Amino acid sequence: MGAGMTGSAMAQMMAARGYADVVVIDIVDGLPQGKALDIAESAPWVGFSTSIVGTNDWTRTANSDVVVVTSGVPRKPGMTREDLLGTNANIVRSVVKNAVQHSPDAVFIIFANPMDAMCHVALEASGLPKERVIGQGGMLDSSRYRTFIAMETGMSVRDVSAWVLGGHTEATMVPIVSNATVGGVPLTQLLAPKKVQAVVERTKRGGAEIVELLKTGSAFIAPAAATIEMVDAVLLDQRRVLPCATLLTGQWGVRNGYVGAPVLVGEGGIQKVYAPPLADDEVAAIKAAGVAVRDLVKATPPAA
Repeated sequence: MGAGMTGSAMAQMMAARGYADVVVIDIVDGLPQGKALDIAESAPWVGFSTSIVGTNDWTRTANSDVVVVTSGVPRKPGMTREDLLGTNANIVRSVVKNAVQHSPDAVFIIFANPMDAMCHVALEASGLPKERVIGQGGMLDSSRYRTFIAMETGMSVRDVSAWVLGGHTEATMVPIVSNATVGGVPLTQLLAPKKVQAVVERTKRGGAEIVELLKTGSAFIAPAAATIEMVDAVLLDQRRVLPCATLLTGQWGVRNGYVGAPVLVGEGGIQKVYAPPLADDEVAAIKAAGVAVRDLVKATPPAA
């Protein structure tokens, strides 16, 4: 849902997987059709045979297994994710209601910002159980964290195990240092405390850094890749433990707030939520993220 830069990148990556049909929908006439046709024309060289369709008609999306919600206004320089609250809440409500009407058994992956609050909006609008409404934020933030650790240590990103939990804003995300490792070696043994803190701070500003560099847009390649990993986990029932936003029910003292946590993702969405032991300051930061997202939800304008 949404044929912008991120939505089209997701569609391209998903089509190239070669195992699932893809439908791209947008309100702008011609936009999803053009993006889908362009992706389809790459098939002879990329080597996939799956169907990809662009449409403005919700009936073409019927019986989808996974719905990815990218619809919304992107950030511009100087904007925070919170600045998008009112506008994107109305957009998300509308598209989720349409989507669930045609695909009542789908798992919804929420990408629209501010993501934590939009998960609450989507959950309410869809009427689905919480296991089938998942927030993407921790996936992207963790990808950035791992990338920056690899850059700073000079080691392969493939060996970096490090997650960002908590919220999906600069103020609420929690890059976890206490269990971050490279090839099993603790991050704190590889980098001096000041270097670790610098990586943490750069991670928190990862999205803003790209917005400032691009000046006319925001990140779309890494967000798309992170999201499609979640789609794979659901459609292929991979039962992967991933850092995603879920409605916590007491983990780390957080209740009724969409907050990033390690979750088991497979068929049907979230199959289990984990709350591993963390450092005291990390737990406190996750609790603060829970308070912040609940405050953001309270500030979200109600449906008209």
